[in-house]
Amino acid sequence: MADLFKNVFGGSKDGQAAAPAAGNPDSDFADFAGAPDPVPEPEPAAGTGTDGAAAAAAQSTAVPWTKWYNVHERHSLSEFKAEGVILAVGLVILVLHMIGARANRRKARAWIRAHGPALTAEYALVGFSGVPTIDRDDVKPDDLLKEKSLFEFATYATGRQNVAFADIKLTLSKRFNPLVNMVETIAAFLFESTFETPTDSMEAFIYPFDGKEDRTVPSLPGAAEIRAKDSKSSYDSFVWAVVNKTIMHKVRDERYDLSLTSTKDNPRLPNWLTVMSESAEITDALLTPELAAAIEAAGDDFQFLIVTDQPTEKPKSLDETLPSKRVLLKYRLPSSNDYTSLAGLFTYFLRLPDRLVQSAHFRPEVVRKVRATRDAMSKELRKAAEEEKAEERLLEKEKAKKAKRDAELAALDAKAQKKYLEKEREKEMRKSAKKQTVRG
Repeated sequence: MADLFKNVFGGSKDGQAAAPAAGNPDSDFADFAGAPDPVPEPEPAAGTGTDGAAAAAAQSTAVPWTKWYNVHERHSLSEFKAEGVILAVGLVILVLHMIGARANRRKARAWIRAHGPALTAEYALVGFSGVPTIDRDDVKPDDLLKEKSLFEFATYATGRQNVAFADIKLTLSKRFNPLVNMVETIAAFLFESTFETPTDSMEAFIYPFDGKEDRTVPSLPGAAEIRAKDSKSSYDSFVWAVVNKTIMHKVRDERYDLSLTSTKDNPRLPNWLTVMSESAEITDALLTPELAAAIEAAGDDFQFLIVTDQPTEKPKSLDETLPSKRVLLKYRLPSSNDYTSLAGLFTYFLRLPDRLVQSAHFRPEVVRKVRATRDAMSKELRKAAEEEKAEERLLEKEKAKKAKRDAELAALDAKAQKKYLEKEREKEMRKSAKKQTVRG
């Protein structure tokens, strides 16, 4: 009984629980035995073997752990070399842009300060403000010029006897963009006939009234005098120019009006200048000693002075042949911004319309010669227009004939249509045979 009691209740004689047999799969409490507590392994002592030395070296060179937002500890400036180059190049471009733009503005201001007094002395209104500048002491020359872009500046003038208005444009090099400026220079060097070398230049356009004061009602001081009957500004139509020989061929090719003239040197001008005129009498009337001296003083900066009534582009219709009188002056701006040598030429140019009204009235023979050239061009355009109209009429006639044929053919039945087409084919064959007989 004692043995049976021990087997059933697991008891022992001395009151202690018997431990389960090792390796017994039927043990009821073996799965609930507690896991042993972890015991840390001892670290190898420094200098006790190869593994200990490697571990110590790795521990000494490891980067200490830091928070994730400490960017300066995770990155360095050497990682941003490409960005640095881009920023440096962009900064250089920005600095060059600012320097070039400032240089262009400085050059434009130098021009208007040199020529502003002459403009305000000759015209009642200068600039785009709409406020008359005549008899005013508070006019600032810099306010008379308008910046259209970093390389284009312009001014405007009106309110003068014999002149409707004047437009003046300064075209400067693109100093603010050295890359574009270099490309344009290379293109002009390689393709001289197509591209123009970047330069600083001034172009002035004067539009005379040409006797049409009554059609204009200016609201400026002196308007009554301008509209007076005894101040008609008409003069004969012609084309005349003084041109620098370095651009003579290019200007003639680009401008239709100068293609009507003949080129001839003049003893009153230096050998680097030539005259383009439709008559020697016109040259004698316009090429005064004062003009010759002013152009010679301007030197190589002078490009051309043109008096014209014809369009720049070759006319394609009769409406484009109507006279439109203009006076043009172009010269290069000196790099030194010293306009002493050009001041006389510019002043003479502003007063040239007065000279035209007084002296540009020629003998009937000269007027007929000039008019003959324009009549020949008008005749060619008129003939071309008539031929074009004849072609249009023929085309309309063919369209009407075809529409009539289609209508007649649609009104017939299939048998009648076949007969109609056969008859039409026979007619075409007879016509072609007749043409071959005539040619033979």
